[in-house]
Amino acid sequence: MVLEYLHPVSEEEFQRACLDLEFTESVWTIDLTYLMCKLGVRHCFYTQTLGVDKGFRNQSFYKKHFDTEEDRVNELFLKAESKGVLVKKCSVTVQEIQSHLEQGHVAIVLVNAVVLVCELCSTPVKYCCFLPVGQKCFCRKPDYQGHFVVVCGFNRKTGSIFYNNPAYSDRMYCEVLELFLKTAQAHC
Repeated sequence: MVLEYLHPVSEEEFQRACLDLEFTESVWTIDLTYLMCKLGVRHCFYTQTLGVDKGFRNQSFYKKHFDTEEDRVNELFLKAESKGVLVKKCSVTVQEIQSHLEQGHVAIVLVNAVVLVCELCSTPVKYCCFLPVGQKCFCRKPDYQGHFVVVCGFNRKTGSIFYNNPAYSDRMYCEVLELFLKTAQAHC
């Protein structure tokens, strides 16, 4: 979705980049950062944690792949600068996000899909709506379900933020900014 907007590439080029980067089942934010860099998309990855936070080892979302992914992900952070991948350890303010959006940019944000809501939807958005295609939903509500969304706008008057869900190309979601920020900080 973001690549189609920022830097269109063929499906073949995209798949080749994913193979070159040796993506696994579990896609971490640092993986997306390397992918964007490899495909020539100017960006910066802001994070509160450089590497894997061991505090998430026992959360159901991370549990399955944590041990195998920890070394790989930490290595990506260590090599980032030498590979031209821009990573900054810091928090980003609402004003910085709004300024970024006003300049015509977008933001890819890792959120907790379990607590996402949408002010525009007639029915509540369930976290299982954000599962990857083909993944079964048993509608158990985990404590955390990581999901990337694309923040593309905001309304200062209503205090709302607009985002797209990459799992659906035909929907725009809207959430009260304060609630959205809680979903984005739920994993930090």
